[in-house]
Amino acid sequence: MPNTKSAAKAMRQSIKRRVQNLTKKEAFKKAVKEVRKLVAAGKKTEAADAMKKAMQALDKAVKTRVIHKNTASRKKSRLAKAIGKMK
Repeated sequence: MPNTKSAAKAMRQSIKRRVQNLTKKEAFKKAVKEVRKLVAAGKKTEAADAMKKAMQALDKAVKTRVIHKNTASRKKSRLAKAIGKMK
């Protein structure tokens, strides 16, 4: 338990931020999994549409510092490469 008012407020803030960060992290992970699933199924047009949503989710996570920009860039690159390899 926090001993001071400021410590109590800091604890409330950290809990709130943690929830927001987990929500954003789950969102981009789901989006990336959806793209990978569509690539594995061979559905190129659907994968390209899902790729747009995944990029948005990754960019939002970077904007709020949930993940590093290079991590997002690497994930986007690998997804684009996978879609590009499809016939």
